[in-house]
Amino acid sequence: MAHRFPEGHVFYRRLDRAYPLAVRAEGAWIVDEEGRRYLDASGGAAVANLGHDLGDLAEAVAAEIRTLGYVNGTQFTHRAVEELSAELCAVMPGDLDFAYFLSSGSEAIEAAVKLARQFWLEAGRPEKWKVISRVPSYHGNTLAALALSGREHYRRIYGPLLLPFPRIPAPDPYRDAAGPGTTGEALEAEILRQGPETVAAFVAEPIGGAAGGAVVPPPGYWPRVAEVCRRHDVLLIADEVLCGMGRTGRWLAAEHFDLVPDVVVLGKGLNAGAVPLSALVVRRGIVEALAAGSGAFNHAQTYSHHPALCAAGLATVRRLKGERLVERAAALEAQLFAALEGVAAHPRVGQVRGRGMLAALEFVADRATGEPFPRSRRVTERVVEQAFANGLILWSNTGHVDGERGDLVLVAPPLDIEPAEIQEIGRRLELTLSEIAWEDS
Repeated sequence: MAHRFPEGHVFYRRLDRAYPLAVRAEGAWIVDEEGRRYLDASGGAAVANLGHDLGDLAEAVAAEIRTLGYVNGTQFTHRAVEELSAELCAVMPGDLDFAYFLSSGSEAIEAAVKLARQFWLEAGRPEKWKVISRVPSYHGNTLAALALSGREHYRRIYGPLLLPFPRIPAPDPYRDAAGPGTTGEALEAEILRQGPETVAAFVAEPIGGAAGGAVVPPPGYWPRVAEVCRRHDVLLIADEVLCGMGRTGRWLAAEHFDLVPDVVVLGKGLNAGAVPLSALVVRRGIVEALAAGSGAFNHAQTYSHHPALCAAGLATVRRLKGERLVERAAALEAQLFAALEGVAAHPRVGQVRGRGMLAALEFVADRATGEPFPRSRRVTERVVEQAFANGLILWSNTGHVDGERGDLVLVAPPLDIEPAEIQEIGRRLELTLSEIAWEDS
């Protein structure tokens, strides 16, 4: 059987390609039905931080289903959610003391926006509702999350459905090292333009994910942003769905900047790709304010605090701790970027950047100026397809330069990847780039 549309009954993510049938996975490798092995250099969608050996998670989930199956978070608590919240909050900085569990990163962003709105409403400041975000960025595919995202080719179709939240430039040390987005001045200017009395929150990834390509802001950026938010009574929401849970060599990417957000949004690495689990981790003062006011967070979700999902999260956190994988990600950073030195020297690679086990390669038409390729050349797509043909899985993004142009790939391997496999990522990337017809692309 051909695994493609219109054969069978699957509504595939893409309708213009055939899919190999994955039958098993081990470590950093996925194997298809023909026995072909693929080195997963991006953890799927930067999610498989424990690789593909998840027997401990499977046992934890199965045991929880046999014990409880389903209980609703409005009616019961249970062992898995109590233990997961305690272990997760124990590794959070500052007073990030309370965790609320959901089913996807997009939904957790929606919940964070609703939490910010409810907090200010109960504080007697109902005029504060606007949430400022950045361009480029990506916060999810649900409507509020997409409205906050600076990923223009995603937004274009759904424009009439999206709230007109204010947006500012994201840091771009590669093309504009002294620009207002990189210095943090753009945030205060936008807060003043909107009126501080109307702005509820600012949401951003502490270290960029796929949308901008592993952008690490300069050291002064986040301290300046945090100071602006405090001075204007704006909640700071850190989207750590991709960059959190050890990916950058710290439990939170925010920790690289000594930043304690008001709300942290987690996903991906919290569940190791095994189940759909996400979370909000919230500062004590915000939860105390709701407890003293309405007494509840007004966000209904059938699967919040779900026993089996929390069991998977608990097994993930315990494995990250037990195998010291967060520390390992920091220790392997030098090896990863050393393995990418060969592709970094390629004339069509403008920059290799990132932190820990998160790296991005940006492809440019002119290395001296950083001029991007015309979108019509589909450079990223061709690189990803050729890498896949070479048994290497990468994650892609386009449009980060101006909403249309911009080509990059993300390298985000499992945190327990072997050093020899890191070297193999570099080797297969070099092979892939040597096979691309750049002038004809």
